Amino acid sequence: MEIKWIEDFIALARYQSFSRAAEFRNVTQSGFSRRIQSLEQWVGADLVDRSGFPPTLTPAGQLFRDAAEDILDKLFDTRAIIRTEQRIAGKSLQIAAGHTIALNFLPAWLRALADHVGEVRARVIPANVHDSILMLVNGNCDLMFAYHHPQLPLHLDPAKYECVTVGVDTFMPVCRPNQRLAPAYRLPGAIDRPMPFISYTETSYFGRCFALLMEQTKASPALRLHYESDMAEVVKKLVLEGEGVAWVPKSSIVAELDAGELVPAGRSEWQLALELRVYRDLTNRSELLDTLWRHLRASSGPAE
Repeated sequence: MEIKWIEDFIALARYQSFSRAAEFRNVTQSGFSRRIQSLEQWVGADLVDRSGFPPTLTPAGQLFRDAAEDILDKLFDTRAIIRTEQRIAGKSLQIAAGHTIALNFLPAWLRALADHVGEVRARVIPANVHDSILMLVNGNCDLMFAYHHPQLPLHLDPAKYECVTVGVDTFMPVCRPNQRLAPAYRLPGAIDRPMPFISYTETSYFGRCFALLMEQTKASPALRLHYESDMAEVVKKLVLEGEGVAWVPKSSIVAELDAGELVPAGRSEWQLALELRVYRDLTNRSELLDTLWRHLRASSGPAE
């Protein structure tokens, strides 16, 4: 039995709708139904009467709901006590962010933040997008930073999670320059001489950004896969070593572009504009977080 099954069941009891409860739990309706069925199998009784509309709880379901809510309250209260003990002393934030954001954006952002809200101690936890979302949803961080594109949404319930745009970035193709300081590889390239390509895994966020960009471009680039990674910093290192062409966030290569160590490998049509957003759980009402959020909303405005 899993805790998320109990949370699913309580959501269903509250909304009396499989579709609305599934949306609230950020899961497909079919997956949500399977989890309710798994819970019923574990209990050994039907908890939901599906014969009418809206679905209602059976007597066994009503009994289980009372016990489940009490158990979850005790578990979450205990978790809150433990997390408080594990936090950095004083005013502190737990921040989840992608590796690129953690390395290239957060240090300067945190320094600037101190001028407006005072000294803030922070524990930054680098993670991929999926794990960062799980940390936010499970209450394991106060703030979650992630890239955003309208066609690549994160599917977080806006009634529970609020976000603010705190920056912009550009997903752009780069390579090493040749001896004449021109790009060693230039998009779209030639079919008979495909360019060595340093790619991201398809399921990574930047892999999805690349796939979206390819859907939007009119010409197909001549590329041959050379290396693949799910981390932009690994991709950047390979490009700097002259291993081929790759797409990376501009924020991660500002110094290298200024020094001429890397150059754009294509014009603007080969680039993808990204927002940098920070998310919070609206049920987290810490005084420090509320103060910080008021500042962010006033300086940036809520994301659309």
